[in-house]
Amino acid sequence: MGRFARTGAMVCALAVTASLALTGCGPDPQKPAFVGGGPSRSPETGVAAPVGDREGAPGSSGPAQTVTISPADGATNRPVSTEIAAGTPGVKITDVALTTADGKRVAGAPRTDGSSWVPATPLKYGTKYTATVTGTGAAGQVTGTSTFTTMKKPTSTIGSGLYLFDDKTYGVAMPVVTEFSPGIPKKDRAAVQKRMFVQTDPPQPGAWHWVSNGTQAYYRGAEYWKPGTRLTVRIALEGIPLSNGKYGNVDRRASAKTGRAFEMKVANATKQMTVYENGQVVRTVPVSLGKKQTPSSSGTLVVMEKKEATVFDTRDDPDPANRYVTEIDLAQRLTWGGEYIHAAPWSVQHQGRRNVSHGCVNVSMDNARWLFQRTLVGDPITITGTERKLTPGNGWTAWSLSWAEFVKGSALPVPHGGEGATLAL
Repeated sequence: MGRFARTGAMVCALAVTASLALTGCGPDPQKPAFVGGGPSRSPETGVAAPVGDREGAPGSSGPAQTVTISPADGATNRPVSTEIAAGTPGVKITDVALTTADGKRVAGAPRTDGSSWVPATPLKYGTKYTATVTGTGAAGQVTGTSTFTTMKKPTSTIGSGLYLFDDKTYGVAMPVVTEFSPGIPKKDRAAVQKRMFVQTDPPQPGAWHWVSNGTQAYYRGAEYWKPGTRLTVRIALEGIPLSNGKYGNVDRRASAKTGRAFEMKVANATKQMTVYENGQVVRTVPVSLGKKQTPSSSGTLVVMEKKEATVFDTRDDPDPANRYVTEIDLAQRLTWGGEYIHAAPWSVQHQGRRNVSHGCVNVSMDNARWLFQRTLVGDPITITGTERKLTPGNGWTAWSLSWAEFVKGSALPVPHGGEGATLAL
């Protein structure tokens, strides 16, 4: 209960989940502060390097076909996010041998559409590389080479956040969440999105969705992930230039899995939570939601963090009636604005009867403990029938949109049913 005021930026490391400061319930969302990168560009210097059929290569006949590759031979000042691509229509990249001057080879993989080859890690700053390219075109196999040099490390950099821990188990509604601050402008989002790779095992098509101000992007499927799904993610933003002259400063990776299917559904009409595990009802829990002056948000929310004990401190609330400091047990965060599931022994007499909270889902101590022992970060809770709808971006709100609405938020076209892996990670 109470109003939440989020302060301070969260520090991310590789595949980091930020530390989330708990305060209280309420309608005052504040966005987290992360920053992201932009697109790699075609070289502005150097002449496109010719690529020709090798004598005797399958499909070759007559004079060698001439194609181009990028970066061009002799190009300099290339971003460390540079991909190796064919500049001639109809040529698909199948393999690239990328080496440094001392002969060390850089690992990588082609995009599934053959449009380019993506290094597995960011290139080194101020380093010369030679790319030997193999591809296929109308005349068969083609090859070519290009030597280029990357730029010096930029002084103006920005970062990005990824909410996912390696080797953790999440609920089946866990979206892949990336965050940026300031938000990514619309004109840069397609290029940034092309560098955000997700692979699922077993394969399940998905899509990205940007919130309107560009501070968050979510990846999810048309349905919740299948139990036991492995999510492998790379947010490859280091060295990507944005239109504001800044560069992404880090790549992030994470590999995690989903657990059993666990879902909570709360109906304001009945003041009851119905809990499902693997599709079966396992418990019904009386609740008290937010009173009319401070209603709970209707929509599908996701458990974002769990705290066995914390303090809700709302002394900075502009309304003196909402200022208090209260110790809270078994708190599960649902929004940035301060909505939680938590134990509320002081409202047990109201649970199942009337709403008295400041926006939280109040349950008894016994029910709070039962839930806390079973939920995972990423488990969904759907609340219906309250006076307020969930605000996009106030928490991990990917599931509060229908699939048709969700795909409209992608910066790139989404195939019918969703997009599969775009890169062999």
